Amino acid sequence: MELFDSLKFKIVRKHIKIAFPEATDPRILGAAARLKSEELVEPVLIGHTEEVKKAAQSRGISLEGFEILDPDTYPAWDEMVAAFVERRKGKATKEQAEQILKDVNYFGTMLTYMGVMQGMVSGAVHSTGDTVRPALQIIKTKPGVSRTSGAFLMVRGRDQEKYLFSDCAINVNPNAQELAEIAVASAKTAELFDIDPKVAMLSFSTKGSAKAEMVDKVVEATKIAQELAPDYTIDGELQFDAAYVPSVAAQKAPNSEVAGEATVFVFPDLQAGNIGYKIAQRFGGFEAIGPILQGLNQPVSDLSRGCNEEDVYKLSIITAVQTLLD
Repeated sequence: MELFDSLKFKIVRKHIKIAFPEATDPRILGAAARLKSEELVEPVLIGHTEEVKKAAQSRGISLEGFEILDPDTYPAWDEMVAAFVERRKGKATKEQAEQILKDVNYFGTMLTYMGVMQGMVSGAVHSTGDTVRPALQIIKTKPGVSRTSGAFLMVRGRDQEKYLFSDCAINVNPNAQELAEIAVASAKTAELFDIDPKVAMLSFSTKGSAKAEMVDKVVEATKIAQELAPDYTIDGELQFDAAYVPSVAAQKAPNSEVAGEATVFVFPDLQAGNIGYKIAQRFGGFEAIGPILQGLNQPVSDLSRGCNEEDVYKLSIITAVQTLLD
């Protein structure tokens, strides 16, 4: 069974409600129509009702059976405002909350936090900051996780060769503790896609071949990650070729359980991660699906503003699958 067939099987007819705060965008509407017709999720469209209907009509999409939630007419508005004020713990007054929650991303995030939705997909129109900031303020990270992170599922070929690259989207220069948390979160994300997580902590050094402060960070992060999650196979520091190529691994890291067999690649900083996944995508012919936000109490997914309808469709499926995690 191919990857997305397997993911669809996990969520079909489970009626998982996903909020779409950019409901006037044709890419969102097209993907939402597909998801609903295939009974993969229950898309909830957020926006001014007449604007959403007009956008759907111009695209030739029927909204029969769709739920549209408009911040201006939401029946549980007062309850939402009160919940937001409580969640922000003095950082927003009632008047400020009423203003903030008119923003569709904040509105959708609060719907998710309150359990009206099980997840949210945004970012086709909004920046990463506009999508992620409400999630960090309201949904927040899981216990033991200090920061969220962004992973990409890298898929190539009909044989569904697949890996996970992380963090390629959020943290500019994580410290050793944060890098360790990213590694553990990435291992858990990999399991969603039936990837046996063998986590490589990447560097320009393999097992002491180079000395530098940047290498020391990866060495320390590896130790912390191994302590945080002893049931996962995590090793570092490893150069990419040592992590990926068995013959190089045999030479550079013969005693490693990960070298030459890595399936999860954790980059030391955002610069390396972003460059790395794009090289694999453009030179290596991999499809890069994501970013998949990790570490939040409830799933919120951030699309690229350059996404197409297929990207929205696939990331929505992944978001729905994430709701099945404990």
